[in-house]
Amino acid sequence: MELTLNSSSSLIKRKDAKSSRNQESSSHMSFAKTKPPTYQFQAKSSVKEMKFTHEKTYKPESETTERWEKLHVLSYPHPKNDSSVPVFVMLPLDTVTMSGHLNKPRAMNASLMALKGAGVEGVMVDAWWGLVEKDGPMKYNWDGYAELIQMVQKHGLKLQVVMSFHQCGGNVGDSCSIPLPPWVLEEISKNPDLVYTDKSGRRNPEYISLGCDSVPVLRGRTPIQVYSDFMRSFRERFDNYIGGVIAEIQVGMGPCGELRYPSYPESNGTWRFPGIGEFQCYDKYMSSSLQAYAESIGKTNWGTSGPHDAGEYKNLPEDTEFFRRDGTWNSDYGKFFMEWYSGKLLEHGDNLLSSAKAIFQGSGAKLSGKVAGIHWHYNTRSHAAELTAGYYNTRNHDGYLPIAKMFNKHGVVLNFTCMEMKDGEQPEHANCSPEGLVKQVQNATRQAGTELAGENALERYDSSAFGQVVATNRSDSGNGLTAFTYLRMNKRLFEGQNWQQLVEFVKNMKEGGHGRRLSEEDTTGSDLYVGYLGSKISQTVEEAALV
Repeated sequence: MELTLNSSSSLIKRKDAKSSRNQESSSHMSFAKTKPPTYQFQAKSSVKEMKFTHEKTYKPESETTERWEKLHVLSYPHPKNDSSVPVFVMLPLDTVTMSGHLNKPRAMNASLMALKGAGVEGVMVDAWWGLVEKDGPMKYNWDGYAELIQMVQKHGLKLQVVMSFHQCGGNVGDSCSIPLPPWVLEEISKNPDLVYTDKSGRRNPEYISLGCDSVPVLRGRTPIQVYSDFMRSFRERFDNYIGGVIAEIQVGMGPCGELRYPSYPESNGTWRFPGIGEFQCYDKYMSSSLQAYAESIGKTNWGTSGPHDAGEYKNLPEDTEFFRRDGTWNSDYGKFFMEWYSGKLLEHGDNLLSSAKAIFQGSGAKLSGKVAGIHWHYNTRSHAAELTAGYYNTRNHDGYLPIAKMFNKHGVVLNFTCMEMKDGEQPEHANCSPEGLVKQVQNATRQAGTELAGENALERYDSSAFGQVVATNRSDSGNGLTAFTYLRMNKRLFEGQNWQQLVEFVKNMKEGGHGRRLSEEDTTGSDLYVGYLGSKISQTVEEAALV
């Protein structure tokens, strides 16, 4: 079977078999034994870029005067009574290089062509704070992202852009290192309390501590102001694209872009699965907040420190007095501490999403935020790993409904991970229940009226993982998904069987889980055939990657 194409072309326009034989085009496909429909590839004209002009820093209006409105229209239609779910694919973490350019553009072009052929709705990319604003405060370089956006648009795909205010490196799946901006690291070196700190004094440079959200610690600006200026710069530079090719803005709110504390860092072997993690409340800003909260309820002695009996990163719940079956977590002190600790996280998310809503209102793009799928020790009473991450979810307390309500207040989609996992796949001693956790989040978002989207937590290419996502979406126990983003595009994805699994998964999600298996013999021009054609197009990816 022979395939020829112009890899720089895009946007597949389908012709019927008869007319295509009379069509003279430099971009063509020929198959030796069959006569399938052929495709003409044309590129859309490039779109005008906009330069960033600085405005005054946005300050969120008071929550007491804020009134919730549905400001954003879902750019990829998904009616409430429709089980069809668009699938996006995450791009590599180093899609834009440290020098600010698009990485391997020829390979990217071929990859996007293949994904389009597979029926994928679009792709997701991290807009790294450490890349865009690395040259100094408010000195933004969006050039690499401009290249990508035009390429994505040319192929007729949509783009989800993550406002990534965290460090890349040191967590599951991190294949490269992108630290926070150098000028921010300089401020951290002068004031180490700007980052999260555990009870041993270990500092974590992944993300600025939410304890100083409202303190002007970054050369005269607060962290919330810095994040807001970054998002506003993005809005002004790409205003012509937002609501069109840029269908969604995901607001990073913590390590790995997730609304949580960095309680289980993998770097240097600090934490290992299924450890409970540690509370991150020992920088001076968090300590001051805890003390003030304790004094406000007349319990001054409770504010001197975090829990002293909560163990260490790699412990199991029963190793500790705080997390064991009838431990301190269920005491008056434990409830006090968790209300404060989780409340600070909710406040951080509320402030960031309030700012993002004001900046992107009227743009037509959807806003989303990500919540981590911390499924280990879910079947215990204390849910220890969730507690250290900031989710006050126990046998007696629902930790996800308040988060879902906060997201709904701002009209933001809640993006949840671990959608691909099954309980039976997990080690027994870890007391995992990813299925139970996902079901709880589905119920919480349904009760709050919040839209729910999903991701897989780990790289999976097997039918079992894909089937679990499809089953979750079809479940009647809670919210269905408005979108699913697959982690992640790499060389392995384009290998024969892996690619076939993805194509079948995309079709199943579009059909609400009722799709049939993909056949190589389907050459009738159906969507299945286009998906199979995408696997043939993907042969160009390996060739391009060598350049």
